[in-house]
Amino acid sequence: MTARFVAVADGVHVLREPLLHVNVTLVVGDGAALVVDTLSTAGQAAALAAAVRAVTAADLTVVNTHHHFDHCFGNATLAADPPRPVYAHEAAAEAMRQPDRLRREAYEEMRGEHPALAGELVGTVVLAPTHTVRGETVLDVGGRRVVLRHPGRGHTAGDLVVHVPDADVLVAGDLVEQSGPPAFEESYPLRWPDAVAELLRLTTPATVVVPGHGEPVDVGFVRAQHAELVELARLIRAGHAGGAPPERVAAEAPFGARAALHAVRRGYAELDGTA
Repeated sequence: MTARFVAVADGVHVLREPLLHVNVTLVVGDGAALVVDTLSTAGQAAALAAAVRAVTAADLTVVNTHHHFDHCFGNATLAADPPRPVYAHEAAAEAMRQPDRLRREAYEEMRGEHPALAGELVGTVVLAPTHTVRGETVLDVGGRRVVLRHPGRGHTAGDLVVHVPDADVLVAGDLVEQSGPPAFEESYPLRWPDAVAELLRLTTPATVVVPGHGEPVDVGFVRAQHAELVELARLIRAGHAGGAPPERVAAEAPFGARAALHAVRRGYAELDGTA
């Protein structure tokens, strides 16, 4: 991995991993720092640790926005030795306590397009969080107030957003995507619009929003994506009520038929009470 942190606000820096375009956010306070997400492998995380140390030598705390491999498989490298606090939503933490399942799912997801990465994922040590969040937790990061909030089910059951009020930065994880469509495989598409609406309540017109993947965006981008998620949820409800096959609904939906098909199937499962 060749990447470095770039400042997006006072004491807030973002590194974008070049393979999957995953964002890592670094919040630097007085003698303490917070790393949000830890990438996919020990090798990526070692390079990330070096990039962190190029910015600050402060003591670290780690946050995972959710349990998917590209956001948490670097935990052991960043936080095992020496031991450091790792925060995640309680549902994400429960998933990370099942490392065999997570490694198997990650391998299956990556083996076609990124076989070398898939091979690395098989042997990655998965370090579960030491601290869990249910609704909201406030951290003191070297004198800076940082809020970890679960805005509701959306991309997963256990999404966290990270709000840095004094810098007007909001780290959205995969609830917001810039470099591609949202990923719906484990999602709750009928609830996702409400989660993003909750996220938007934390913003001002000037807020910098760090998506899970891609370039930082403004609030206008998030509002536009929210409108697409609202439309997607409407189409899913109408299609389910009318008995339409998921493929037909997905063909008319935002985000492209391939991504939307996952969303429609998950939405139908929500309405059937099986998700």
